[in-house]
Amino acid sequence: MISLRHLLFTIITFGLIAALVFLYNKTEAVNLGKHNDIVDQLRLLQDTDVRWDFDLQRMRSDMEPGQNSVSNRTIAANNALRALTNAVPLVDSPALRAELPRIARAMNEKAVLVEKYRVANNIAKDALRNITQIEDEPAAPVVIPQGNSRLQDRKNKRLAGQQAERQRQLTGAIDRLAAAASGYYWQDKDGQLAELEAAAKHVTDLSDNFDDLAHERAAALNDAARTLRAAIAGERDLSARISAVITGPRLNGLVISLNRELGETLAEKERFRVYMIAYAAALLIGIGYLGIRIVAANEMLERRVDERTRELSDALKHLKESEAQLVQSEKMSSLGQMVAGVAHEINTPLAYVKNSLNTVNERLPVITSAVANAEQLLGLLNDPNVQPEVLNRQFSLLAGELAEIKQQDLLPELAGLVTDGIYGTTQVAEIVSNLKDFSRLDRNKVGRFNLNDGLNSTLGLARHLLKSVNVNKQYGEIPEITCAPSQINQVFLNLITNAAQALPAHNGVITLVSRGEKDGVTVEVSDNGSGIPPDVLPKIFDPFFTTKEIGKGTGLGLSISYKIVKDHGGTIRAESQAGHGTKFTVWLPVNPPSGNELSA
Repeated sequence: MISLRHLLFTIITFGLIAALVFLYNKTEAVNLGKHNDIVDQLRLLQDTDVRWDFDLQRMRSDMEPGQNSVSNRTIAANNALRALTNAVPLVDSPALRAELPRIARAMNEKAVLVEKYRVANNIAKDALRNITQIEDEPAAPVVIPQGNSRLQDRKNKRLAGQQAERQRQLTGAIDRLAAAASGYYWQDKDGQLAELEAAAKHVTDLSDNFDDLAHERAAALNDAARTLRAAIAGERDLSARISAVITGPRLNGLVISLNRELGETLAEKERFRVYMIAYAAALLIGIGYLGIRIVAANEMLERRVDERTRELSDALKHLKESEAQLVQSEKMSSLGQMVAGVAHEINTPLAYVKNSLNTVNERLPVITSAVANAEQLLGLLNDPNVQPEVLNRQFSLLAGELAEIKQQDLLPELAGLVTDGIYGTTQVAEIVSNLKDFSRLDRNKVGRFNLNDGLNSTLGLARHLLKSVNVNKQYGEIPEITCAPSQINQVFLNLITNAAQALPAHNGVITLVSRGEKDGVTVEVSDNGSGIPPDVLPKIFDPFFTTKEIGKGTGLGLSISYKIVKDHGGTIRAESQAGHGTKFTVWLPVNPPSGNELSA
């Protein structure tokens, strides 16, 4: 008969074994391979999304027809979405199940819009090339009919001269139309559109004085101009629709959610690992009398616990690396948006530099011909056997060309075009210099730096955000500080960008103040925008906290800025009143405390 003691011992033994099995299952290793595969597919979608944006920039700046890269990227995106859809039932991820359908819809919509943009861009390029080809077609020669008398000859010559003048006016109008079409394509401004429409009407009006061939030429130019206007309007509409499609932030948010879920899972397993270690220790104390067999079992248990510990440590290390990659992705995303704005700023001076060079190229043959005739005249003057009529004819030819050059004001025009070209290239050089100063590869490089220069460089890069903003610079005489200039510029860019986004549509003002105080330098960035509510203000430096709409921010900008300032031994604080604007105050020491690591 089984005694009560034996029964209790049996129940306790089974209870201890059941608890051990439960803890062991709770510390089961996480399938990191499947998680990494999902993250890799999301990175592929992010890369495809960024490359689509670069494809749009390249299509707009390159006159060659759009290539098949857009279709190839669409295929890659579809493959990644298919792989993610297949992975949904294999992983326990509420974030993936909830967000993947929205991401798929957004990616598919953007793929369709990008392809439509490519088609519209090719139509615009073809129309512009048609206008240029028609412009290059030679005009019909003016024929002077022979009359029966001197009076009739003079009349015919007078009519021919009038016809030649009308022909010259028509040629000039066609050149104006071609120049207006090129300007409208490259700059896409209302002024260029008005110039294009006026030039097209002028060509049509002048062609009424010519034959059917001139009418056909004018009609072809008008058709090409209308096609160009419609295509560029379509491009503008598609570009706005593409910008409204939210893809990148959703992908970043999903990666963050997946990493957060993995972190929670790993944290839970780490907690149960601690429970398991404590349970194992208690179990060893409780059943120590079982001797060698329990010791052997304990050794086996400790070995398995060590294996689980290594697995969890590796998983936590991978999680930290993923978080570091996410922060770097946020930095590169901000730089990518800034580069897109800088590319738009560069297009404007490049367009009129190109137009100036094209016009110079068109005018050079006239001057080249005059120089050649002058050289021939000098040769005739040095020839003692030259006939007077040959010398007079060559002199008349050169005089006529020089008169034409003077009448058309070619030399002042060429000088003005060269000046415009030099000014345009100077603007491009200034923009590129600002970008180089802001985003250097040697982000760890530490040196002496004047914060006023950093503010000016940042304003140059953020110019496209500040076109309708009044920037009030109140710089003081400040000492140079020891810092990582690229990191400090990133802080300034984040604060100025946030201020610009918070401003009203009209009468927006950003005030930048710098002054030296307390063995350091203080920089204030204030605006007259909407301000920050009191309940939100204490949270603005928390990672991933944002009040912006989806697609406008990830909540990492101010958190990264806070870390950079703290690593430099400085402070950053915010003051705001809802409806009256916000002021951020950054203080940095002239020399950071020893031991501070200025990391990228």
